[in-house]
Amino acid sequence: MDGFLELLTQWGYGGLFLGAILAGSVLPFNSESVMAALYVAGLDPWALIFWGSLGNIIGSVINYFIGRMGKMEWIERYLKVKREKLERAQRWVTKYGAWMGLLAWIPLLGSAITVALGLMRSNIPLTFTAISIGKIARYVLVIYGTSLFI
Repeated sequence: MDGFLELLTQWGYGGLFLGAILAGSVLPFNSESVMAALYVAGLDPWALIFWGSLGNIIGSVINYFIGRMGKMEWIERYLKVKREKLERAQRWVTKYGAWMGLLAWIPLLGSAITVALGLMRSNIPLTFTAISIGKIARYVLVIYGTSLFI
């Protein structure tokens, strides 16, 4: 995995974009380390926030449409999202609606939330707006946090 992170870092913004798509999807990946390494290497923080957020949002949108097309059994079997996490996410989505997309940045649970939003056919514009706000805020905090340590 370290070699893959190093490769993504060498690719600069493109590597961050790809890593962020992976991190935003149901695949287990951490794009924050790529972003922090690129920031420390001197790349523009606003460009990093843009490409990281865009990739991560795309990953979540993919999850949403997988949920929208899929059945609970498919998601559980093929995407390895545990039924308990998906059911918990569905309860939250039922209670809070599309605004649950604000929490799509949370590792592991965020993927279940975006899949559940798709399964429950939440309002697309509101869902994608909420997801975008949460993802952008997360990457702003990553850059800010990294700047405190360099």
